[in-house]
Amino acid sequence: MSRLGHFHILVFINVLLMLSAESRKTQLLNDDEIDSSNKGAKGKQWAVLVAGSNDYSNYRHQADICHAYQLLRKGGLNDENIIVFMYDDIAFSSENPRPGVIINKPDGEDVYDGVPKDYIKEAVNVRNFYNVLLGNESGVTGGSGKVLKSGPHDNVFIYYADHGAPGLLAMPTGEEVLATDFNKVLEKMHKLKSYNKMVIYVEACESGSMFEGILKDNLNIYAVTAASSNENSFGTYCPESYPPSASEYETCLGDVFSISWLEDSDLHDMSKETLKQQYQVVRRRTGSDVEHTSHVCHFGTEEMLKDYLVSYIGTNPANENLTFTESTSSPISSNYSLVNPRDIPLLYLQRKIQKAPMGSPVRKEAQKKLFDAMNHRKQIDQSIAEILRLSLKQTNVLDLLSSTRTTGQPLVDDWDCFKTLVKSFKNHCGATVDYGLKYTGALANICNIGVDVKQTVSAIEQACSIK
Repeated sequence: MSRLGHFHILVFINVLLMLSAESRKTQLLNDDEIDSSNKGAKGKQWAVLVAGSNDYSNYRHQADICHAYQLLRKGGLNDENIIVFMYDDIAFSSENPRPGVIINKPDGEDVYDGVPKDYIKEAVNVRNFYNVLLGNESGVTGGSGKVLKSGPHDNVFIYYADHGAPGLLAMPTGEEVLATDFNKVLEKMHKLKSYNKMVIYVEACESGSMFEGILKDNLNIYAVTAASSNENSFGTYCPESYPPSASEYETCLGDVFSISWLEDSDLHDMSKETLKQQYQVVRRRTGSDVEHTSHVCHFGTEEMLKDYLVSYIGTNPANENLTFTESTSSPISSNYSLVNPRDIPLLYLQRKIQKAPMGSPVRKEAQKKLFDAMNHRKQIDQSIAEILRLSLKQTNVLDLLSSTRTTGQPLVDDWDCFKTLVKSFKNHCGATVDYGLKYTGALANICNIGVDVKQTVSAIEQACSIK
């Protein structure tokens, strides 16, 4: 072949290479445009939903979680990427007026339909929860065995609805979720690069204590809590409140914080609403600027506030023409709508007594349960005061029942001390998250003062042996 022929071939190859490079550049630009339209979403989206209670009187927690599942499915997440923890004793409870159906608001649709039964009954426990988050298939027992298989390009959404207390979240079986342990799991997930960004929503009393002064701001984690570190969250859609529950229901259908973010998400295109915008809506709907209500708080990586919700919970295609507006959702909180979650089981029993015929077995059983519950609360109140008196060797201890640390500080410094006292308080006094463990803040104060742990355990044993 002549030199001229070789030259033509080289020119032809160079032209092909240039065209290929240009084509690749165009493809990358198109990819960037696609990414831009998704507001920065890359990789897969994963979600872990946890209802940490059982018993029909706690209907609202499983209703909240089921509603969240329906929202995520409409938003485009697949079942293989959604992991659900719920005791599953509500839908088919003999007390449920609509067997096989769970609703989250009075005129709401069934949110139970299609919800995966990943971890139910005794499988809803803290060990499984942590192992699911860490992607440890060999560590889970019972249930579907499904765990997070997320990677460094994936976003993770965690939603936890349950009873809470200073420094912990409840589980229906076994130990509680302690703030220090949960945050260690989150830090390990970050170290393992098992996510890109993570959003956590927590519905519980004193839920701010799970992150206050603990959650680091460099983990690409943004957490929102229903309440601060020292106040209750509240139930809503309850009997004899406004707005009321459906007439046939004797318990609350939802929680104020949960209803606020869920209904806001139902109404908007999540590709046009940021985390910050939803936070502001939820604060307004829960009455966070009103006295005697819970104050929604956020923690962690503040740069994520500008992120769009579509990157975490997806968006319903049916909402693509809906424009975000803060005025869409009216405030829930008022003097008539807020129900202290620790009183909901008592209100439920009172309603059963009112509706049951005089002298009927149902009425007698409810009366006995109510009497036992009230008596137990009285004993717990007396026991915690005696524990403080014995452990601190002083009589003026009532301030320690409600006093809290300065904002920005963790609940306690010595978490081992806290764990030991909480365990002892449960074992010897019968404290539960429904009521008794609301005093874990007082136990934290004992640890912060520096009282000997063994002596305090002895004081707990002594105080709770007094009848």
